[in-house]
Amino acid sequence: MGNVVTLRHEEGVRMDATRLAAILRESGPGAAEAALVARMAEMAVQIAQMERHYRAGRLVMVCRHGRRLQRAAADIGMRSFARVARDTRICAVRGDMVAFTATWARLLRIYDRSRQAARDARGASG
Repeated sequence: MGNVVTLRHEEGVRMDATRLAAILRESGPGAAEAALVARMAEMAVQIAQMERHYRAGRLVMVCRHGRRLQRAAADIGMRSFARVARDTRICAVRGDMVAFTATWARLLRIYDRSRQAARDARGASG
């Protein structure tokens, strides 16, 4: 038997710099950071709700929270995260649990990377 190789999957995260700049311009640095932190907290709540409903088999609720998650991400310029949230929601709508499980794992990976990108963006603006 050969060696077992563990693959690490790392995806790039796309942030919409124009959207982030608009938030900063419209709100000012302090309010922009507060808005970003609030959206990230909202996203964490939506992910937790999606997971809770998924485990309970309530796919309609998974979709509802997925839509909220997608909107929150788009509002602050997290383009890749919003796209993966949409994909995850579509899999739930279709009842394709194999695809849902794969996109859910991807959503969580992108979320972690997006949080880091948002922290980096906040640090660059301050």
